[in-house]
Amino acid sequence: MNRLYLYDTTLRDGSQAEGISLSVDDKLRIASKLDDLGIPFIEGGWPGANPKDDAFFARLGELQLRHSEVVAFCSTRRSGMSAKADLGLQKVLEANTRWITTFGKSWDLHVHESLRTSLEENLAMIADTIHFFREAGRRVIFDCEHFFDGYHKNPEYALATVQTAAEAGAEWVVLCDTNGGMLPHQIQAVVETVQKFCKEKALTCGLGIHTHNDSETAVANALAAVMQGVLMIHGTVNGYGERCGNANLCALIPNLQLKMGFELLSSEQLANLTATSHFVSEVANLAPNEHAAYVGLSAFAHKGGIHVSAVRRNPQTYEHIVPESVGNSRRIVISEQAGASNILQKLADFGLYFERTDPRLQEILVRLKQLESQGYQFEAADASFELLVRESLGERKLYFSLEGLYTSCQTFPDQSVRSEATVRVRVGDKLQHTAAEGNGPVSALDSALRKALTDFYPQVAHMHLADYKVRILDGTTGTSALTRVLIEFSNGLKRWTTIGVSPNIIEASTRAIVDGLEYGLMSSGMHPTEKCLREILHQN
Repeated sequence: MNRLYLYDTTLRDGSQAEGISLSVDDKLRIASKLDDLGIPFIEGGWPGANPKDDAFFARLGELQLRHSEVVAFCSTRRSGMSAKADLGLQKVLEANTRWITTFGKSWDLHVHESLRTSLEENLAMIADTIHFFREAGRRVIFDCEHFFDGYHKNPEYALATVQTAAEAGAEWVVLCDTNGGMLPHQIQAVVETVQKFCKEKALTCGLGIHTHNDSETAVANALAAVMQGVLMIHGTVNGYGERCGNANLCALIPNLQLKMGFELLSSEQLANLTATSHFVSEVANLAPNEHAAYVGLSAFAHKGGIHVSAVRRNPQTYEHIVPESVGNSRRIVISEQAGASNILQKLADFGLYFERTDPRLQEILVRLKQLESQGYQFEAADASFELLVRESLGERKLYFSLEGLYTSCQTFPDQSVRSEATVRVRVGDKLQHTAAEGNGPVSALDSALRKALTDFYPQVAHMHLADYKVRILDGTTGTSALTRVLIEFSNGLKRWTTIGVSPNIIEASTRAIVDGLEYGLMSSGMHPTEKCLREILHQN
């Protein structure tokens, strides 16, 4: 079986996604993580396009990569000048990468409308650019931008760009579905034609595939190209990219390795896939997609009692792979639909083992359903559910007591708003009276609580709010409606979610924040300060 080569473009194409802005340090951290994962090619950015990318390539030596080649990216030379005279191409050489990816137009529409030049000049731009890099001792990958659209409109010209690039010395020619409008059967048919063309012309370049997700088929299109014999696959972590994104490597890699038999990563590297996905989300300051295939929080979540019962007997009944093979884990979701099987499995996840006949099991189930009828939703708040279980069993650790809080928001003449929270927190026999500001009352409350607790529990300094969701449960009652708050916390290594419900949004948020800090302390192995007592807020 021929070897496949993964090509990651998270740092270039992925960073063009709306809402993503990576610093130089961010890019270096992600590149290091991709190297640990075992990705052969990492597209680092466009040298000369902006100071950030220049700094990234200048600092590459800090990483000491073991598995990956970092690739510089650029366009072909400008129309009407030689490659040697194009200062932009000189900047690319200064990045000192062994590999360079350059892209050129394969669709005659873009040649006329975007470049505003002739078809012949575009071919000369491709050849001249690749010759220039090859003469400088660099290895070249050529991206045929808009290849599939171009092929459908003018197949002869699209194929001419492939031939020109290969004959100029490109080792790889990558066929790009830049607009993301193709379907798998179209990809496969066109790739087959290109393969026959390359064979007829005795072209020795390898073929690659680069797909976008505008039709929700980027992964399927890339797999179709691989089935047809393409050997280089472009994609991004979590499918990040412009518009609807790129082919998602977090789905492509396990599909190729676990379903199609290609050896891309070691088993140890593959088991880091979920952690890598979440790491990149964290660095990009985006909440992970909980429903993502393979790496999502819900990818192996089971909610229905019948499902859970079957999975406990044999996981293959409702799981297509072993979750741990990609670094994920099975989750038993707790909700009003939960049965004894759900509770038993969930308790086992917490290291608590019960017989089905244990009366405490029924007590937990009754308490769960009572709270969910009041608006709680534990299927999205595992941390709060574990605290509930341990409270029911008399095992809940008491770290601190929130004895009072006050929040205020003040608007100033310049329309700026300042929020402040004051809290009284008892830790053991000591009372902390602390205030803090934030960009809103919830942010201020979180800051004040962590400020009060850090001296006693240093781990709190590493915890932060990663996501905050509010839902009005009964919109017909206006401002008296019940409010449900879900807060996701992170300490940089782990994420957990807690819940609070109240007619008062500040009170609901307080309950979720207090639970979140308490759970973070419990999961870190911290023991409560001696004599520390705390009133459990959601017993009120």
